[in-house]
Amino acid sequence: MTGHDVGGASHPSPAAVSDALLGTASEVVRAAVIVIDIDGRIVSSNPAAHSMLGYRAEEFQGQDLHDLLHRNSHGHPVPRVRCRLRRALLAGATQHGEEEWFVRKDGALVQLSWLSTPWTSGSGESGAWVVLYEADAATPDEMGDVHAGRLTELDRLALLAETTTQLTSTLDVDDALRRLTSLTVPRLADWAVIDLLTEQDEVRRALVVEHKEGLLIEREDLQGPMPPVLEDSPMPLSRALRGAASSLAGPATYQGPPDSGIAVEQARLFTETGMHSAIIAPIRGLRNVLGALTLGRAERPDAFTSTDLPLLEDITRRAGLALDNARLYERQRKVAETMQRHLLPQLPRVPGIQMTARYVPAPHASYVGGDWYDAFALTEGTHALVIGDVVGHDLTAAAGMAQVRNMLRAFAWSRPQDAPSAVAAQLDEALKNIAEVPMATMILGTLAMGDDGLWRLRWTNAGHPPPLLVEHDGQARYLTDGHGILLGAGSNAPRPDAVTVLPPNSTVMFYTDGLVESPHHCIDDGLDRLRRHAAALARRPLESFCDLLLEQVRPSDNDDDVAVLALRTPARNQTGHRPQT
Repeated sequence: MTGHDVGGASHPSPAAVSDALLGTASEVVRAAVIVIDIDGRIVSSNPAAHSMLGYRAEEFQGQDLHDLLHRNSHGHPVPRVRCRLRRALLAGATQHGEEEWFVRKDGALVQLSWLSTPWTSGSGESGAWVVLYEADAATPDEMGDVHAGRLTELDRLALLAETTTQLTSTLDVDDALRRLTSLTVPRLADWAVIDLLTEQDEVRRALVVEHKEGLLIEREDLQGPMPPVLEDSPMPLSRALRGAASSLAGPATYQGPPDSGIAVEQARLFTETGMHSAIIAPIRGLRNVLGALTLGRAERPDAFTSTDLPLLEDITRRAGLALDNARLYERQRKVAETMQRHLLPQLPRVPGIQMTARYVPAPHASYVGGDWYDAFALTEGTHALVIGDVVGHDLTAAAGMAQVRNMLRAFAWSRPQDAPSAVAAQLDEALKNIAEVPMATMILGTLAMGDDGLWRLRWTNAGHPPPLLVEHDGQARYLTDGHGILLGAGSNAPRPDAVTVLPPNSTVMFYTDGLVESPHHCIDDGLDRLRRHAAALARRPLESFCDLLLEQVRPSDNDDDVAVLALRTPARNQTGHRPQT
């Protein structure tokens, strides 16, 4: 899916939010910041960098930072193999260098220290933030204060850059919350508490993390539902959850008579954690308040002060944008999954026949797609079986798939005595004239019991991977007959039919190409892998047969959705009888 929800309202895409955070952050800091891509070329720079080095923004754009600026003490270019800044970029690590030489546009050499920290955008691009500053801006004593909870300006910039990178590179809400706690604990506090507001304005204590003996420990006993927020409560957490400014808190804040259930829970929190000082800030999204972040100190003796408030607000502002985007993505995914479930049918019950199906969405797409399966009764003794694939794996493909599936059902049900090839030809003609589907592949089959008590499969194949027949003794072969051109190709060539008797206790598997295709291997390799694995699993129950094949056969580099429809005939010693609809 794109950055639009199903209802059509426009929302920023994950990549757009990530890039916006990265760009605006470099503009507001006072130190010189240059953003480079993975090749070391400058993609962004802030006014402080322009002032320090004498270049305009457009003169920086696209230049190699190392070649343009890095020099030795004599003004000569530094060999790339000796450039620590470049090594930090290639390693994707946060590193610091002191008192190195850089050249201004006017040729003057300046001695600067630098901090490089990696970034990754939501669209998959990567590179590094490079912060340049005067060599005496942070003394060793100041750097040592980090462990006492007092950050230098450089440390604050590095933390904000890391926050931007970490939070905007995930679209999972729970993962984003854990990343937020690991960014702030133990760097700023001993405890981190995240309270979130649901869409019904209920409060949930989503995550409580403690730093203990060098580890981050999740305290599930302190998590869970919270009382509602009072509109007029002056207490810090209630105010933060209403979107008010951040504030300081301590055990004394909640020692008086509680004004709400939240105040009772907060008093319990301070008692259980032993926090002597806390700071609480709202987490704001683009449109509303999403929750609040509480950082607390219990082991370290120094208390939070008002000078810590701007840093925490910067962190929660970035967290709010990232959580907003992650929530939007999850909402879109749930809508897409619900749509796909309603588009795919419930399988009919056919006495004597086991039948099951699977649908797995494309791993990097929209959780809906053009792959589908279907099975439905045609007459009292005959059922239709369908597997198909409309080009694409997005909402457009899903809508086209629904259109094709519904037309096929109507054509097949209205002409139950027609051969599968005749129904496929009628569908192909409809696609040319009334449907909005460019091309599709499909297998349409009919399943019926013969007078000898054995089941027969009759089918036509419109450009689709062939069905796989697996016998109980482990012999497996593809049903390659009945193969014709795909739907929508504009050909009027006759479509063939094929028929086969299904052995007792055998399995027939219909599947889409996402199960066997790979960008790095030919489809013949995938078909061979499927045949061998299916033969080895011939005696597995049908449900685990399908699950294990999806797990073992689907290529790891697959980027397509997968549909599977499988059926198993009864054993020979079971009494055959005609199915009832």
